[in-house]
Amino acid sequence: MNEDSAALTFHPLPANVPRSDAGAPAVIVMPGGGYTFLAPHEGKPVAQWLNRLGFAAWVLEYPVGPQDFHPAPLDCARAAMRQARSRAAGLGVDPSRIGVLGFSAGGHLAAHLAAGPDTADDERPAFAVLCYPATSWQTFGPAAAGEAGTDPLLGPGSTPEKRRAVSIELIAVPQTPPTFIWHCADDDTVGVDHALSLTRRLADMRVPVELHVFPTGGHGIGLAQGTTPAGAWTASCAQWLQRTISPDSLSRHPGVA
Repeated sequence: MNEDSAALTFHPLPANVPRSDAGAPAVIVMPGGGYTFLAPHEGKPVAQWLNRLGFAAWVLEYPVGPQDFHPAPLDCARAAMRQARSRAAGLGVDPSRIGVLGFSAGGHLAAHLAAGPDTADDERPAFAVLCYPATSWQTFGPAAAGEAGTDPLLGPGSTPEKRRAVSIELIAVPQTPPTFIWHCADDDTVGVDHALSLTRRLADMRVPVELHVFPTGGHGIGLAQGTTPAGAWTASCAQWLQRTISPDSLSRHPGVA
């Protein structure tokens, strides 16, 4: 995939927001939608929230089925990170502090980019935020459930071997950057086990990981404004981001380019 093929919409910091001489930290936002569409409430509003926290942001429009299956979304995410870093200086962004934030299927994509064994150094983000992520393809989609239907990520050729190859809790590597994960225990669309199994894998590899599980909230709630108690995720994530993006914190983890 050509670098220019990554459809990124940039949301710069307001002029009155202070930033360091090295540039602002930034996040590539990956909306969810089950790899069949992109949820609008998990895109632009999230970028605007990040702007208020002092982060520049891009929203990535990655390809989805039924026209595009794996590895098209991952190739697009890889191109997006290369593109963001190559353009960072001209946009007032620090190329060493660009992370990813994804919801649901977008959380799977963000996790695959951050934790995948084949991610190149210039493609791996500095940190990752995963929101109710569908990280295990062994338990997601009609093929995994033994039902009729096309796998939204792998297409009609889905097999157990292919599903294992895109299950992040099985393939994550120690180079995975610091990661924040949140989920709701009553999520009936993407079960909380997705978050638990990936957290366990990262913790076993000594990757810095923080997990928040809220008792209620369901799935697909985005910023969850007005939702109790899951709406607290934004405050917890904001605190984690500020701790994580400090140069000293990032320099302690070998997975950060």
